[in-house]
Amino acid sequence: MPLTGGRTLRRLVARGTAMVVGAAMVVGGGLAAAPAVHASPSGAGGLRWGACDEPAEPGAECASLSVPVDWARPDGPRFDLAVARRKAADPGARVGSLVFGPGGPGDSGVDMVVGRIGRFSSEVRRTFDIVSFDPRGVGHSNPVSCSGDLLARRPSPELKSQADFDATLAYNARLRADCRARTGPVFDHLDTAQTVRDLDALRAALGERGLTFHGSSYGTLLGAQYAETYPHRVRAMVLESVMDHSVRSTRDFLRDEAASAEDSFRAFVKWCEGAADCALHGRDVRAVWQGLLARAGRGELEDPAEPGTSLSASDLVNRVAFRKFYQADYAGLATAITRMEVSEPLPASPTSVAPLHPATPVFCSDWHLPVRDYREYASLVALMDRTGPDLPYLLPLHVTAACLGSPTANPQHRLHVHGAPPILVSNALHDPATGYPWAVSVARQLGRSGVLLTYEGQGHGSVTSGRCMEDAVDGYLVALAVPPRGTSCPAVPS
Repeated sequence: MPLTGGRTLRRLVARGTAMVVGAAMVVGGGLAAAPAVHASPSGAGGLRWGACDEPAEPGAECASLSVPVDWARPDGPRFDLAVARRKAADPGARVGSLVFGPGGPGDSGVDMVVGRIGRFSSEVRRTFDIVSFDPRGVGHSNPVSCSGDLLARRPSPELKSQADFDATLAYNARLRADCRARTGPVFDHLDTAQTVRDLDALRAALGERGLTFHGSSYGTLLGAQYAETYPHRVRAMVLESVMDHSVRSTRDFLRDEAASAEDSFRAFVKWCEGAADCALHGRDVRAVWQGLLARAGRGELEDPAEPGTSLSASDLVNRVAFRKFYQADYAGLATAITRMEVSEPLPASPTSVAPLHPATPVFCSDWHLPVRDYREYASLVALMDRTGPDLPYLLPLHVTAACLGSPTANPQHRLHVHGAPPILVSNALHDPATGYPWAVSVARQLGRSGVLLTYEGQGHGSVTSGRCMEDAVDGYLVALAVPPRGTSCPAVPS
């Protein structure tokens, strides 16, 4: 998920994570702002579609939708929400518009529609206009803007003392002030509850009486809260790789995330034991991996993406292993481990910490994850190490550190959904970021509306993982054919 800027800003984790974002944005210090779309603002009667600013595969159109900065003050300041669509491939079979809720937080829905339309099944592309948007603070929608120099000075989440803890709090306060000054008033209104209102305004502008929605990863939080707020305006909704916003405590949140990631590591080890084509087959995979972590901790492990530079233990976990778990690419991970194992050691040197993307305030505004002091922080690190011993300093811990001291506008709560139609909740059994227990929990919170669809494989994202999953999801979206409760689909080879 490279960002514009120097080497430090490029060293971020993979696109599409549940915790860190990969959208177009603005970094202060001489870098250009995100480009605008070439379309007129929407009128009261709908959206005015025009050519997209960025290079697009044929068929993409863009528009902008004016929405309030703060929905509690609908007559106050406004900004433009960037929107993109591709019309249904078969106009005669068109069902309506399907709105995609991007993940991250901070993924660009416009970029998805413009350049990665293959993410959707052929049947969905045939029967729906595929529509998405850049959520507020992201991409072309008044993106969060922060000083690149200040971002590059982010403290390591590997805090060693109360002084480190206090320094992190002070840094976070400076960064929030800088980002707020550069971004403008929308900075204080980035939470998902505000985006729910944006989504309903988009539904109305599209002329849809009922919303057909597909939310992925962080986009599932948007979908679930939309169903909670406007249950009678939902036509159909798929929540894929599900965030559970009912997890109340910082301790529970970090333990759940560590358990999900460790589950993926164990599934990888088990696969390697039984797969003759695994590059580590017949070896002690965990021992090899621990050896790499030790080398990375000493600054001796070369970064495969940047020869001659060292890869930190945190980057090894989050940029290498986690990325492969997301993609369900166990073979690729085994090969990468083998190549790094035989690489020449670099001279031991300190390793730097990659800055979080400035749209991290979106996450902070949705999650109240307080930590009182260094002693409690150290206990949380120890908890994560016990829960996920093979994957130290996972990204959720980085984000928790980045959110210390931040205000939260939309804190965690259990869903209260009454009167919504069936909502399809889809998750892989081995998802490194949004573990299967979260999907079970959300389906239960949805009550009579929740229908759990289980993919018996791995990876972050599952609705197009084989014919069984595609048929179940497509049948539901197109014809409102709800799969029987308890439906599961077999894993397909990756």
